[in-house]
Amino acid sequence: MKRAGIEENLLAILDSASDSKHTPDANDDRLAFLEAVRSACIVNENPPTSKMREAVFQILRVGKSLELITESFRLLNELDKRFPRVYLSEKEASESSHLVVVEEGWSPFLFNLENASRERGAGGRSISGPLDSLGFLQLMQELAEVANEGNLQALEIKVGILFPVQSLAEHSSDMPFFQSLRNMLLFQYLVNALEGDFLPRNRVYEETMNWTHLRESLLNMLLSTRRINYKGLMKDCLSIMCGLFDVSAGISEDLESPDNAASKLSHNGNTASALALFELGNNACIALQKLLIMIMDLDMSRKKADMQGSTTRADGVRTPLMEIILDELTYDIDMLSPFLKVFNEPKWKLEIILQYFSKYTTRVSTRTRRSNGPTEDATTFSGVLNCFSNITSTRSITKKIKADVVQVLLAHAFQAHLSSSSQQDADGISASKDEGRSSSLVEICENIISAFNNLRRTDAKIEILPIGKEALFTAATILSTETGAHV
Repeated sequence: MKRAGIEENLLAILDSASDSKHTPDANDDRLAFLEAVRSACIVNENPPTSKMREAVFQILRVGKSLELITESFRLLNELDKRFPRVYLSEKEASESSHLVVVEEGWSPFLFNLENASRERGAGGRSISGPLDSLGFLQLMQELAEVANEGNLQALEIKVGILFPVQSLAEHSSDMPFFQSLRNMLLFQYLVNALEGDFLPRNRVYEETMNWTHLRESLLNMLLSTRRINYKGLMKDCLSIMCGLFDVSAGISEDLESPDNAASKLSHNGNTASALALFELGNNACIALQKLLIMIMDLDMSRKKADMQGSTTRADGVRTPLMEIILDELTYDIDMLSPFLKVFNEPKWKLEIILQYFSKYTTRVSTRTRRSNGPTEDATTFSGVLNCFSNITSTRSITKKIKADVVQVLLAHAFQAHLSSSSQQDADGISASKDEGRSSSLVEICENIISAFNNLRRTDAKIEILPIGKEALFTAATILSTETGAHV
């Protein structure tokens, strides 16, 4: 009764603010509602009802002021963190994790076809309430349109020059920038919701190998539906990620350059607008990376379930995301460097690069240089470096992959390897002073330098790219430190 009373009182605040009404008074009522929900649920720790959460979500989707959409976005994330729909119960040290799913809990997704006949806007997307699979697809297509080069340039000009940040609240409701901002925040929230549902389920799956936990995840239901083109959706994700990275990089260069127009207009507040767009693009890229990582983790768990015979025909067949990424990076070389710059999760980044190399190198076991010990598989980082241990094999690879592409791949693989090693140290998996580990790191650095040297020997005209020089400098610095420490 107490929750019902709170819900009734809070929703009464919105009675005068219908979806189609966007007057200053109506927007004030919506802001008052958001603050009241925060006070009742976050401050006083009363779980929100589904209607309350849906009302906050609806404000994010239809709000026509920057304050409304940013406040509703922040509140939704706070509510999900404080009152998760899916979570792991506390356990004793000897017990496995127990998954708790609040069945009556609200979700921003709706995959029940019988309930998917809500009022729909342009492109067939629901204009109120949770999104179904078609609504998510439409959202991604709109983001993809914004992320193409022409629209990004126009968007940057409108935000950075025509509309200083102080005036956005007054003029932005019909601007491409405002619509894009709302879509980006909506996307970030949806990814957070998918993550909150998927991570505990995957954790329990790894412990129990019960595929049902992942079959019922929001992420799996979203990707398994036949109503969307899965490959097209994944290609849109890659396109958006690279496009947003390009515009963020461009804005960053503008802000750092003392001679460009953005800096000259800083006194009018335009630099603040550019910074806002820069931060928005970065956060959207982070959300896209989260989504890709979750899908690859799901693919890996799905592969285990397939091998154990836990999946059924009803689970359908889906191309692993890794294959889609490799195909896109192979056939669109221009996407390779931006993708590797923005995708910085060490484990999967290194795996993507190794799989890329494996398409052009022989998959045989080879011995590491200066070693008569165990053999190294060519799909490991050490094995790939061994493929560049002499001029003959290096020249063979550069006939299939351009030398500048090889440099980009090697440099990013080296970065990912170092980041992964640092994470292991931080997690206590391997002590940094371990002698075997240090010798392995020394060998990796020696092999990186050798690989770049052999690249130069294959063609005197090859110029080492800036990212290659950074990798060489890092390797030389580590060698100097490590070898000096063990003298």
